[in-house]
Amino acid sequence: MTARPSVVLMGVSGAGKTVVGRAAAARAGVAFLDADDLHPAANVAKMAAGHPLDDADRAPWLDAVGAALRDHRPCIVACSALKRSYRDRLRELAPGTLFALLEVPRAVLEERLADRRGHYMPASLLDSQLATLESPGPDELVAVLDGESSIPQLADGVARLVSATGATGLAELG
Repeated sequence: MTARPSVVLMGVSGAGKTVVGRAAAARAGVAFLDADDLHPAANVAKMAAGHPLDDADRAPWLDAVGAALRDHRPCIVACSALKRSYRDRLRELAPGTLFALLEVPRAVLEERLADRRGHYMPASLLDSQLATLESPGPDELVAVLDGESSIPQLADGVARLVSATGATGLAELG
């Protein structure tokens, strides 16, 4: 029997990773982890001050996210995973991890971020996140989801990925 995969629910700030991830984890009966909680204090302070992170800032964070994916398998992790190199690092640290991208139009993201309260990531960093986001390549096995779908629909789809195996499960979802 193949172990169930962990799933990274990815996208820019405001895409809905946390709310969808929590609902999907509840449906799948697995742990939910928010990669935002794994940032070193210096990263949080930098973002809260309105400065985007660079690759050097993200490196120890990605290692922590990869360890969480490996150690809590199967689980669902909300993580931006904006660049291919970040996704590749997570795959190295937690082989078999699947990814699902929540695609949301810019106007909707702006509206969501304007309404969000209590998060250290300011809406002013949306431009840097969109500029950093690298669309998944066809060889990456990333399910691309319409982030404007209902939370229950998205959660059901992501929960199904936890029971999926590689390309087969992603093809069924996408």
